[in-house]
Amino acid sequence: MNSEIGACGVSSVEINGGRVVYEILGDRGDLVVLTPGGRFGMDVPGLRPLAEAIVAGGYSVLLWDRPNCGASDVQFYGQTESHMRAQTLDGLLAALGAGPCVLAGGSGGARDSMLTAVLYPDRVSKLVLWNIVGGIYGMFNLGAYYVLPSLQVVRGSGVAGLARLREWRERIAVNPANEQRLLALDRDEFVKLSLRWLGAYVPKPGQTIPGVDDEMFDRIRVPTLIIRGGAGDLDHPKRTSLEVSCLIEGSTLIDPPWPEDAWERAVEQRASGEVTHYNLFDTWVLAAPAILKFLDG
Repeated sequence: MNSEIGACGVSSVEINGGRVVYEILGDRGDLVVLTPGGRFGMDVPGLRPLAEAIVAGGYSVLLWDRPNCGASDVQFYGQTESHMRAQTLDGLLAALGAGPCVLAGGSGGARDSMLTAVLYPDRVSKLVLWNIVGGIYGMFNLGAYYVLPSLQVVRGSGVAGLARLREWRERIAVNPANEQRLLALDRDEFVKLSLRWLGAYVPKPGQTIPGVDDEMFDRIRVPTLIIRGGAGDLDHPKRTSLEVSCLIEGSTLIDPPWPEDAWERAVEQRASGEVTHYNLFDTWVLAAPAILKFLDG
């Protein structure tokens, strides 16, 4: 696991055959791993203000570009994409020599954090979750957005077609090595993996979050803070956050510190191209007081 240090405190380390880009803010207090949603990298608007607020509260923060996000290498393996990222985070923390730390994440970052806590419980001291994806609409939407476009292109044009998709063009733009990594993929193996990842997003009894059996939540034995989903949020349903709070014994559930319809406003403005205040993650900084209160406690 060879590491490299770049400009502005950004570093990288090789984990499971791919380079992972990360940055540590602050130099005191317990380490908080802060993970955004989707396939967004650590430079997504709204994430750093929350990180800086946590640092100002007396903690250090690890920001990282998960595989297939930001400037990190693209990678494709594992039961689901979140399983792959949990394995990557375990390797990253091992490379950094980090002890048990706080895992905090929203949306896809919440799922990645939960799964890391399930699979690698010794890595986690506390857990903070918000914007948890679930429900029929939320799961189908994830599969349609993150799996189907690449699967359809590869079936029709082979792996060479992946670079025509915007999200992979963006990964190549910030990390040119990703072009060859995509071209080196085996078509049949990629199709097989994509179908497996897609299957995780099919709602199933006994799986509140994609690809994770409810009984696995018994492995989470650390203090957990859950910020409830918005009342009308179809992507991160209120019901899903309530169900997760029931699955994680002793967890604390609080109301969102942002407007109930913050996510809907962000989605509408993003779709119209008229983004003003409600960018996807701009409201996350409003959670800083509640997170710090939980961590201090």
